[in-house]
Amino acid sequence: MLNQKDILSTIEMIEQQHLDIRTVTMGISLLSCCDADIDKACGNVYDKICRYAERLVPVSEEIEMEFGIPIVNKRISVTPIALVAAACRSDEYALFAHTLDKAAKTCGVNFIGGYSALVQKGMTDADQKLIASIPQALSETDLVCSSVNVGSTKAGINMDAVALMGKIIKETAAKTSDREGIGCAKLVVFCNAVEDNPFMAGAFHGVGEPEKAINIGVSGPGVVYSVLKDLDGEPFDVVAETIKRTAFRVTRVGQLVAQEASRRLDTPFGIVDLSLAPTPAQGDSVARILEEMGLEVCGTHGTTAALAMLNDAVKKGGIMASSSVGGLSGAFIPVSEDEGMIAAASGGTLTIDKLEAMTCVCSVGLDMIAVPGDTSAETISAIIADEAAIGMINNKTTAVRVLPTPGKKVGDTIEMGGLLGSAPVMPVHPESSAAFINRGGRIPAPVHSLRN
Repeated sequence: MLNQKDILSTIEMIEQQHLDIRTVTMGISLLSCCDADIDKACGNVYDKICRYAERLVPVSEEIEMEFGIPIVNKRISVTPIALVAAACRSDEYALFAHTLDKAAKTCGVNFIGGYSALVQKGMTDADQKLIASIPQALSETDLVCSSVNVGSTKAGINMDAVALMGKIIKETAAKTSDREGIGCAKLVVFCNAVEDNPFMAGAFHGVGEPEKAINIGVSGPGVVYSVLKDLDGEPFDVVAETIKRTAFRVTRVGQLVAQEASRRLDTPFGIVDLSLAPTPAQGDSVARILEEMGLEVCGTHGTTAALAMLNDAVKKGGIMASSSVGGLSGAFIPVSEDEGMIAAASGGTLTIDKLEAMTCVCSVGLDMIAVPGDTSAETISAIIADEAAIGMINNKTTAVRVLPTPGKKVGDTIEMGGLLGSAPVMPVHPESSAAFINRGGRIPAPVHSLRN
């Protein structure tokens, strides 16, 4: 039972420490929408999304007002469109993207995810058509997000898909160059993608999910940062225990919102993703948490150890607060969306190589990183391959979301505004990886994938 101290503490977290529900995401299965006629299929998709999600935004706003808990985003995720479109006798897959965009705007949500393909072991004709259409889809829509899963611990890494995605990212950047290459901010390449992730750009509604579900993403870097200020000089076991207790409280808030949204929308409650998701706001930064542990600047020696401890403590606290923890759950390190990361990258302490090392111990991977516009497709593919290898070997989700905006060079800044923030352009290694990427084929799954 909550006491007065607990209630006042939660109010303080919301009003002063940036605690919010980052997203209420409704997942919707579109498998019933398949049709050989693409116009009929798109009509089915639009009707089903609008029927299921028509009350998502007003109900979320009701909960926000009644409980006083900010809900930053309302989102929709759908079945990977490559699966839905496979039955169509048409190559115009971008029509599905326009349909998703129209449905999202009708429902009033912030983003819709699921313009996706799962190609970790190989590509079907539908997968190839969808991937080829991604630059057009993301340049001609506003709210659609896309993802491609190129590897898994069980299947290995599809290097043909990795090579292709480097080219797709470059083409997407070119097609949205008038908007700082924003199409790339809505495109992520995964290894070990999960089916119930509520966060964009990687959210999709997996085939193992129910007809519809409500998934919640919480956020709380500001809360963790605030409690660590009172632990100056304390040993790490005390720090870890404090973070666990804080993560428990943050997750309970998410659980409350999830249950209410589920009840009011008559939709099964899926999961709470307890990831620490930063924003560009001061005091809402994962980097500042790491620095509060004693690092002069995020990215210096000791950063990976600090992040490992943070990520583990967040997970341990969160799983005690909810029996339905899922998604990614941990700590995100998107450079453009974290003011501390931006500062460390701008100062040169935080590099892509260091970020790659950090992804071994935290949620997702190289996220929202601006690279020079003339970075080659092969270099981008090699970055994806490195990150996919970390995910494959460590049996965890990893991803790459890079922004090679045309005309931008090291020292420039890409401005995207809102939660997407701004990203300093970071250097990449000039040495070529082209011969490596051009081999193609598949990197086999590791030996521990044979566990059964």
